[in-house]
Amino acid sequence: MASGVVLGAAAQTPAESAAAPANTPATAAAPATPKIAVIAFQVAVGQTNEFQRNFADLQKKYDPKRQQLKTLNDEVDNLTKQLQTQGDKLSDAERATRAKQIDDKKKQLQRDGEDASNDFQNEMQEMYQGLASKVYDVLSTYAQQHGYTLVLDVAQQQTPVLYAVDSTNITKPIIDAYNVKSGVPAPPVQPGAAAPTAPVPGAPKPAPKTPPATH
Repeated sequence: MASGVVLGAAAQTPAESAAAPANTPATAAAPATPKIAVIAFQVAVGQTNEFQRNFADLQKKYDPKRQQLKTLNDEVDNLTKQLQTQGDKLSDAERATRAKQIDDKKKQLQRDGEDASNDFQNEMQEMYQGLASKVYDVLSTYAQQHGYTLVLDVAQQQTPVLYAVDSTNITKPIIDAYNVKSGVPAPPVQPGAAAPTAPVPGAPKPAPKTPPATH
């Protein structure tokens, strides 16, 4: 009888062993290793051919205003020097008249300068934001194609990157990819008229787009 129990137990063991895996939770797949890249986003935008072309056009647009301000500033300087050198020869009324004339022109120079600066900055900001959105689209496509799970902006203080190897920096590849997509040729180099690499200090990047959910 003992041998019958043993045989019965042995006969049940394979069936029970075969059923065991069905009750065992499936082992979760190991997560893929994150692939991270860094980019200086404002630099990327500022060094595209399209931005440098548009920036040069914007400078040309404001050249007449810049010349007007320079002329007015030179006039203020000349009147001030004349008053300093000729003041002793003038009557009190004449000195007061000239001093008021200089003061009025200084106020006009300040107003016109501030207006021109604000107008320039507003147009610069608008130009940057429009282009930044398009550069971000190229960045998003590039990151997906190359399997990057995270891209950090080294130009933003909110996300400081203390160390990164050169191979993780995709700033230049993004610039090159955007130039190819835009089809805008590199503008001719003009001595002393290089576009800034960080066009709008503190300018916000376009809001990241949420990738579509996968099913």
